[in-house]
Amino acid sequence: MFERPEIMRLAQELAGHAAARQEQIAQNVANADTPGYRARDLVDFAQYYSGSAGADMRTTRAGHSGHADFGQTPATVIDTRTEPAPNGNSVSLEAEMIRQVESRHQHDMALAVYKSSLDLMRAVVGRGR
Repeated sequence: MFERPEIMRLAQELAGHAAARQEQIAQNVANADTPGYRARDLVDFAQYYSGSAGADMRTTRAGHSGHADFGQTPATVIDTRTEPAPNGNSVSLEAEMIRQVESRHQHDMALAVYKSSLDLMRAVVGRGR
């Protein structure tokens, strides 16, 4: 009967993307001393979003048109921005720290958008805090 507003769905996907990115960062840090390990990262959320439903027509109900659904795990890509060490490992702990902060910021923003949307919906139905 009630469908979730697009902004809340988008915020949920942004939080999920940030969580998946945190997992990948943790794997990179855990393998910082593994010979031959190549650092990985997820595609940016903007690319992930534009590659799925973001560039298509918006629909009001599932089944209106065959658009891509979010809910898919974002693809991981090899990170080639760092020069590998002599043992072939390309993990840079400094770069991973920066990615972790970016991911945390992305997650916090998603939660703030979700909370603001909930507050707005509560105000509309007359159930303020």
